[in-house]
Amino acid sequence: MDVFLDYYLYIKALHLIFIITWFAGLFYIPRLFVYQIEASQKPSPDKDILGKQLKLMAKRLWHIITWPSAILATFFGIVLFIINPALLQLPWMHVKLAFVLLLIIYHLKTHQYFKQLQNGVVKKSSSFMRIWNEGATFILFAVIFLALLKSAINWVFGVVGIVVLAVLIMLGFKLYKNIREKNPEA
Repeated sequence: MDVFLDYYLYIKALHLIFIITWFAGLFYIPRLFVYQIEASQKPSPDKDILGKQLKLMAKRLWHIITWPSAILATFFGIVLFIINPALLQLPWMHVKLAFVLLLIIYHLKTHQYFKQLQNGVVKKSSSFMRIWNEGATFILFAVIFLALLKSAINWVFGVVGIVVLAVLIMLGFKLYKNIREKNPEA
């Protein structure tokens, strides 16, 4: 294990890099879902041309960036626990791991939406996907506050901030929806 200890910071850096790229994929894929859903409602040939291009973009993002990043972030996170098992004794880490579990569930549900849209099945509205797009943001806020504050209690203030952010985002969605209804080109 001493060999790993020498490389602990490198492994931690790789863990963080792949977390960032994983979140980048999770932030962008629902936006592509929004565009796919809206393209499916257009008349041909726009529907066919846009649909084909957006499916290709989503497929590349999901399989080349998001899934590999999720796997590598998880792998390097596990290696960090192997090197420093004392982390698993910290109460704030238990809460953080609960949010990581929530992130994995979010990722798997997003994968389900990805598969549906790749097969041309539209079960959700573009408005739903705009809201779904914020799920990863809320999880990111909680994990960052936990990792930086290293407290199972103080993270509550971060979550209160998340709730305030959620309310502001919902108000923003309503405002944007009103603007779009008045001006469809917005």
